[in-house]
Amino acid sequence: MKNYVIIGGSSGIGKELTEKLSFTNKVFATFHQHEVLSSPNRSFHFLNVLEEKPAFDFFPEVIDGLVYCPGSILLKPIHRLTTTDFANDYALNVIGAVKTIQAALPHMKLSNSASIVLFSTVAVQTGMPFHSLVASSKGAVEGLCRSLAAEFAPHVRVNCIAPSLTSTPLSQTLINTEEKLNALNQRHPLKRIGTSKDIASLASFLLSEESSWMTGQVLHLDGGMSSIK
Repeated sequence: MKNYVIIGGSSGIGKELTEKLSFTNKVFATFHQHEVLSSPNRSFHFLNVLEEKPAFDFFPEVIDGLVYCPGSILLKPIHRLTTTDFANDYALNVIGAVKTIQAALPHMKLSNSASIVLFSTVAVQTGMPFHSLVASSKGAVEGLCRSLAAEFAPHVRVNCIAPSLTSTPLSQTLINTEEKLNALNQRHPLKRIGTSKDIASLASFLLSEESSWMTGQVLHLDGGMSSIK
């Protein structure tokens, strides 16, 4: 039984992944706004990654896999965004991940097969209007992924998933009518947006021994949007 830490494991992709992994592993997951009760193989802990010194005291002695799920969706034209908006988004997506990885690294070095999974977005590779905020911070996440993969090899693998729009609580305002959902489905070559299960399945693979020869990769799980017209 392995130990996995899921930052942001109370909803969306993080929740799906927590449930998937906990069938055969021990999962240490975090929540921020809404408390989640622990259950067998799943222990939940409050965490605010925006604090100067977040409390990572719930980490197990050995961490075999770490997934950083927090994210944000604020789609506006750049003239309506402030530099504070950019700083806050960077703090959540990049600095929060850095703090977590720094705290987890000593525990991951004790594992024989440690893996880190980060999250980007299709909007980094494919220019999209009103995505300057998320594309900027997630672009930094992709750079962080590749740099840390080189720094941590061969002991800790680091990979990144870059999804297109996925049906999660975070994206509900974008898909809250049938018309919006149908329009977004049609934008994807596979004619549907992603699900939490789609993304969690890939994350689970990246944590497993089945991906043991993969590191430093940004995987585009996006219904074909980034590569097919």
